Amino acid sequence: MNLGWYSALLPTERRTFWACFGGLGLDSMDTTIFALVMPTLIALVGITNPQAGLIGSAYLVGSAVGGWGGGIVADRIGRVRTLQIMILFVAAFTFLSAFSSNFGELFVARFLQGFGYGGESAIGGVLISEVIRPQLRGRVAATVQSGYAAGYAASVVIYPILFALLPQTLAWRVFLIVGFLPALFVFLIRRLVPESQIFVETNKVMEKERVAPSIATIFHKQYLRTTLTCLMLSCGVLGGAYVMITWLPTYLRLAMGMPVTQTAGFLIVNILGSLTGPIVYGLLSDKIGRRRSFVVFLLCQTVNAAIYMFAPIGTSVILILSFFLGAFQGGLASGLVPTCSELYPTELRANGASFCSGVGRGLAAVVPGMVGILSVDMTLPIAMGTCAIVSYIVGITAALMLRDNTGVDLHELDRESGILARGSDAKSAMSALPSKA
Repeated sequence: MNLGWYSALLPTERRTFWACFGGLGLDSMDTTIFALVMPTLIALVGITNPQAGLIGSAYLVGSAVGGWGGGIVADRIGRVRTLQIMILFVAAFTFLSAFSSNFGELFVARFLQGFGYGGESAIGGVLISEVIRPQLRGRVAATVQSGYAAGYAASVVIYPILFALLPQTLAWRVFLIVGFLPALFVFLIRRLVPESQIFVETNKVMEKERVAPSIATIFHKQYLRTTLTCLMLSCGVLGGAYVMITWLPTYLRLAMGMPVTQTAGFLIVNILGSLTGPIVYGLLSDKIGRRRSFVVFLLCQTVNAAIYMFAPIGTSVILILSFFLGAFQGGLASGLVPTCSELYPTELRANGASFCSGVGRGLAAVVPGMVGILSVDMTLPIAMGTCAIVSYIVGITAALMLRDNTGVDLHELDRESGILARGSDAKSAMSALPSKA
């Protein structure tokens, strides 16, 4: 049976795909639980709208720290080992957050959960970019992002079931305890997924040359423009995305007056869009390039968000737009790490890609926080729409400045880099690497 690009994958590529897809999906389930229980926390724990925004921002700041930190570690000990550590981190602090009883405890738990998620999502993107062949890289790497929607769907399905079976005071805690499930996935990764071959080869060269990756190299003249452009792109894409991820359940429940079951239905439609968006983006980016695909998706999402939040539309139209909101959002997020991974050599790839995506996520953390603050003086839809659209405009500007390296041979990129960390002679060192992926 021919399944398109999936049928063309080698066994190692398939195992790596499912490891990255499953790890992201299970971690997504954990992280989206918070957004779903936020209305309950506002009602029962006494969390205010500004505090809810700060909890969302704490998660994003934690993701930034964990994302970049995970990338630095992955350039030293390997992609697969770092991926395992980060998945365990998410599971542990999701479980512990079930026992929180006030704003301060929830704030700390959410920050530490974000730390693990930021590392897992960035390193998974780097690993899949290194393992998959160049001609399939865009489609496969983008499709991994659909794992986020799969995990979100799992949490949305569990959400009404638990709240129907248990009182609200207990249901939200049990919901968070369920979040320990990703820990079990680590054992499968350990058994089935080998380390990236290009990382192993590069690591051997660096050990022979007695050099170590330098954190600061991504800010050197050769990479500074790339780093700043990718950082700006991440801020724009993720700032708008996290407005919707953080506030959409609350918007549907409180601003639209929907009950739990109807809210879950609208979120399922949004999630279906998030499942399909990365697949479409991946196909498009392999065909017309990463830069043009970002511009197309960002323009479409800007128009969609403006209609969704500002226009006087009924629930039927909102339902349709929810699908496209998720599709454009998922597609844009799916392209960030793979695009950054094609712009850095192997000894800097996890560091550079995770800095841009992780720190971009941290800087974008102010956006959902601003929604909470602005919603004190204006309606929630106006606050959400304004913050999201400004973020998308930032993303469009960055995408137009982006260097397009679509489908580059990563070994060739290593040979052309001209440096190894701390100033070693890269051209002689990298000549030890094979010329083909």
